[in-house]
Amino acid sequence: MAESLKTSTSTEGNKKQATPLRCFTGAAVSGTFSVLCYRMMIAIATSFAAKPIVSEKAVVLNISAAVRTLVVGIVALGAGVFGIAALGLLLLGIQLLIKKVAGQDATV
Repeated sequence: MAESLKTSTSTEGNKKQATPLRCFTGAAVSGTFSVLCYRMMIAIATSFAAKPIVSEKAVVLNISAAVRTLVVGIVALGAGVFGIAALGLLLLGIQLLIKKVAGQDATV
């Protein structure tokens, strides 16, 4: 019981404060991942469009269309999530800058 209290106290002390620099750096990294995922999605979709499925069986066509849609969709989801995270971090950094200029405490 005492060990669990020590662990929770030590992890709370290790939290780092959000600063505008950290927010903007995180936004840049997340934005980069978003753009890379978007480019990868376009490359995958182009590759799939250039190589049509050659089969006469309906089951094969349906499964391959579903798998292709799933692959492109997962990569698009990654691009969207990273893009939204980048936007949120950018807005948080701007908010922290405004608070700092206004002289308020910039703790999050």
